Amino acid sequence: MNLNRSTANAMPRPFALFSRRRMVVGGAIAGLTGAVGLSALKPGRAQADDPVANDIEILNGALFYENQAIWAYGFAAGALSDTDVGQAVLNIALANQADHVAHRDVLTEVVTDLGGTPVMALSEYDLSSYLEQGLGGLDSDVNIAKLALALETDAAIAYGLEVARLKTPELVTAGVSIATAEAAHATTIRAAFISLGVDIAYVPSPFISADTRDAWVLEV
Repeated sequence: MNLNRSTANAMPRPFALFSRRRMVVGGAIAGLTGAVGLSALKPGRAQADDPVANDIEILNGALFYENQAIWAYGFAAGALSDTDVGQAVLNIALANQADHVAHRDVLTEVVTDLGGTPVMALSEYDLSSYLEQGLGGLDSDVNIAKLALALETDAAIAYGLEVARLKTPELVTAGVSIATAEAAHATTIRAAFISLGVDIAYVPSPFISADTRDAWVLEV
């Protein structure tokens, strides 16, 4: 479901929406973290001598994340306020979610073309690991933006880790281009904080990786 203003206005307000039950639904599905990357989302490794199966597995892991990102932006939209800050965050969310939809559509097509079955989107995803780390929340516009920043940072990190495992050069190039877009999303969110007077760098590190993750994200 794509995010739009009517959807955001129709969704429940923060404390009705943001319940422990909803955040942990899905059980074993953990929130994506830069430390483990997309590999943790897959049930097993494809055979090393089967490059097509290898690439399908990796792309389905990426597709899982894109579905999660689309859901997360829609999930958070209902908690944004009608203030200038809330609407600014909503505008960023709209743009970022549109990119994730484009990524999802391309990944779905490629997995299908390779003879695989694209992973289906779930009705809900577990973001509790981010909340437990203090990397965002739904209790304020600012904390929603921090949650989005953590998700986009981890997306960039995960793509960087996983595209190196692809066997098809053209897919590596495509994966790198998506990783670049995810890093741009993170920078855009950091720019929004800077516009609000927060003293941070647009690009806090010359690298975006598990080792530099703490420099990119903002704690509650």
